[in-house]
Amino acid sequence: MTKVVITDEQKKALEHFLDENRPAELIGTYLCFIENKFELHPVLFPKDKIIYQSTEDAIRRLESENKLWHETEIKISFGQASVNDETTKIYICPFTGKVFGDNTHPNPQDAIYDWVSKCPENTERAGGLPVKRFYVSEDAEVIRNYIDKAKTKKEPIKKVVYSSVLSGKLFNTKAAVLEDFKKNYLKKLSLMEVQNQNKYKIEDHFLEFIQKQLVEDKITAFVEALAEFDTFMPYVERWIEAED
Repeated sequence: MTKVVITDEQKKALEHFLDENRPAELIGTYLCFIENKFELHPVLFPKDKIIYQSTEDAIRRLESENKLWHETEIKISFGQASVNDETTKIYICPFTGKVFGDNTHPNPQDAIYDWVSKCPENTERAGGLPVKRFYVSEDAEVIRNYIDKAKTKKEPIKKVVYSSVLSGKLFNTKAAVLEDFKKNYLKKLSLMEVQNQNKYKIEDHFLEFIQKQLVEDKITAFVEALAEFDTFMPYVERWIEAED
């Protein structure tokens, strides 16, 4: 059986856990140790009801399934000023690049619906009627495109941006999409919360990792390592008595 070594940092983490979770059970304490030892940061992706080992792991796997972003080409046209330094949200016509800003039009969402329904370049139809498809962006860099380019160009230009699969909103860079995803679509969990829940699926590789840690020999070695510290002896004795 491999000997477990508890570092000073891990000892402090365990002391804090035991102080915050009274009376703490052995498995929960062991999971706290594993979380600290392997620097785990589990996250829940509520939309798919899947728990991943880390934010980075969630992004890597969801990107491979094309579930986070798509490249999208937009037109940027320059007519009457519709965007300025105070604009925080814009509505964009995908056919002409016409844009309505949240601070330059009294009802920008109504305006974009009206515009695309009558846009002569909108040849897309649903049930014989023009589709009312448009883009939305709150990304400051996307909005900045309309301000900066207007200073030097008069003809519409095309630009590749990134569309969030989850919200449909446009972002100037893929990194901006991922930051929005991390901020708004993931929930951090502790390893104990992961183990105690039964509503969500644990991603297969993460589940396999947890199962490899939750074996009797490793838990016993952990208890023996704890017993070397006087601080932890009351907990160790209680857990042993409970088993007896």
